[in-house]
Amino acid sequence: MNELSSLAPPKGAHKTRRRVGRGPGSGFGKTSGRGQKGQKARAASKKRPGFEGGQMPLQRRVPKRGFTPLSRTRYTLLSLSDLATFDAGTEVTPELLLEKGFLVKATDLVKVLANGELTVKLTVKAHKFSKTAVSKIEAAGGTTEVIGG
Repeated sequence: MNELSSLAPPKGAHKTRRRVGRGPGSGFGKTSGRGQKGQKARAASKKRPGFEGGQMPLQRRVPKRGFTPLSRTRYTLLSLSDLATFDAGTEVTPELLLEKGFLVKATDLVKVLANGELTVKLTVKAHKFSKTAVSKIEAAGGTTEVIGG
């Protein structure tokens, strides 16, 4: 039986650290693996992210236009043609849409648009509806309910 004093890690589990600048016998003496002279051989050779050697960096070359508000509410858009896949009398909720794969996350907000036709009677619960979508759903005999804030 093994004893605690005889346990050792498997072969190759530990790689010895490279000790640079410790003489010619180490293989990394003198220039310490940095080569001869040049920018990367210097002590302060760390360059900032995006630095391209003095060339105008990509971040500054690309034209900037417009403004993207960080607080904008983004909705997952759902067409009436997507809702037509459900059976008549179904209550369509974000939870059901998530289960069927129409939504990616449970926190996604849903907006129903009037693309396509709806022939089945459904109760649709979503965060937002277009006016035409509401009229088409009600024309098919269904109802709409706005949920959330």
